[in-house]
Amino acid sequence: MNKVRIIGGDMRSRVIGFPDAQGLRPTPDRVRETLFNWLGQTLYGRSCLDLFAGSGALGFEAASRGAEQVVMAEKNPAAFRALQENLKKLGCMNVSVHCRDGLEFVSSDAQKYDVIFLDPPFRSGYLPRLLEILPQRLNDNGVVYAESGAAIDVPLPWQVLKSGKAGQVHFKLLGLSEND
Repeated sequence: MNKVRIIGGDMRSRVIGFPDAQGLRPTPDRVRETLFNWLGQTLYGRSCLDLFAGSGALGFEAASRGAEQVVMAEKNPAAFRALQENLKKLGCMNVSVHCRDGLEFVSSDAQKYDVIFLDPPFRSGYLPRLLEILPQRLNDNGVVYAESGAAIDVPLPWQVLKSGKAGQVHFKLLGLSEND
């Protein structure tokens, strides 16, 4: 079992485990630290969606930092079971986990979120399709965090609020432009 540490909030330093699975790579600590600096250190009162949750590092980090609700979607059965085990171990009452493909989940989920974590398998080609769907899933002033193994093309109505690169990981914080 692989391990990743929660880096901030109430569950800081707690460890979550996850299986070896093709394409599963937790967001590195340095990138998560940058992301949560961008979002503000706390997420009190915010609702978050972690699509393609994998290890759950982003979703559990959001829960640790006070998110009111975190919804995770992960289709890999072994990773899903590990998410359920971590959920029990950490006692997160504000987190729910669904064993579904992220694209299918968000296509059928009518809820709106304040923060959406978008880290699909790097070679899946999902990002452009997801960026078409996600404007309808965001609350006013909501943001999408996107992570990819290649530069991310950002179509309208999105605007890049922040961006970075660490090793092979490209990441951006996106918001909807005011002019749509």
